[in-house]
Amino acid sequence: MIDALLPTPGNDLSDDDLLALYAPADRSVPRLRANFVASVDGSATASGLSGALGGPADKRVFDLLRQLCDVVVVAAGTIRSEGYGAMRLPASAEQWRRAQELAPQPAFAIVTGRLDLDPSSDVFAKAPVRPLVLTAASADADRRAALAEVADVVDCGDDTVEPRRLVEVLVARGLTQIHCEGGPSLLGALIESDVLDALCLTISPALEGGSGPRITHRAAGAAPIDLRAMTLDHVLNADGMLLTQYSRRR
Repeated sequence: MIDALLPTPGNDLSDDDLLALYAPADRSVPRLRANFVASVDGSATASGLSGALGGPADKRVFDLLRQLCDVVVVAAGTIRSEGYGAMRLPASAEQWRRAQELAPQPAFAIVTGRLDLDPSSDVFAKAPVRPLVLTAASADADRRAALAEVADVVDCGDDTVEPRRLVEVLVARGLTQIHCEGGPSLLGALIESDVLDALCLTISPALEGGSGPRITHRAAGAAPIDLRAMTLDHVLNADGMLLTQYSRRR
C-alpha cells in the first residue's frame, strides 16, 4: 500500500494512479530519468546490493518506471553486481504499452567503455528485444565483434562513453524517454554533464552504518561541479519508505 503525502494526502494509489503520476507530460520531449534507492544514512547498498534496501513498494515503482520508458540504461558493472538477466516486462505491461501505442518492450542499453560483457549471458540470449551496447570507439575490436553478434554496438565517444553523446544516440533512434537504473559512476557522469532531467530516489527506512557507497560516484581528484538545483515533484509514503521524484528545471 502506498499513501501519497504529496500531492494527494491520505489516498491509496493504484497502478493507474502511479503511472499517471510518473508519466512524462510530452513523450516527444527527450527526458532522462534515473531511479535509485538509499538508506536513511545515505548508503546505496546493504551487504553490497541495492536491492537489499528496497521493498514491495519500491519494486512496484521500479517496474512501472520501466513500463513507462522507451529505453532502460544500465552500466555493465551494475548488471554484473546486481545479477541482471534478460529484461522482459510482464504481459500486462506489454498490453498497457500497446494501448499507449508504444513498443511492447522497452529497449535495453548497456553502458561499457571496455565491452567487458559475456555475449552468451541471458542478458543477450533471452532478450525480447536486441539490446544496445553503448561504448567508446577505442574499445577492444575482438570484444566488439563478439558482442555485435548479439547486440547493436554503438560508439558514444572516442575514449569514454560521453553522456551527451549517449543521449543523442538514443534520441536519434526514437528512444526519447530514457530511464537509468545505475550504477553510481554512470549517475555521477550524467550529473556532471547536466543531462539528468529527473531523479526518483527511494529512501529506505534503515541505517546501513557507513560502509556502503553513495548513489553517485566520481573519480578521486575530479574537479567539483556547481550544484544542480532540483525541484521536488512528489513524495510517496509506503510504511515509512519514502518514494520521491525530483526534476531539473531547464
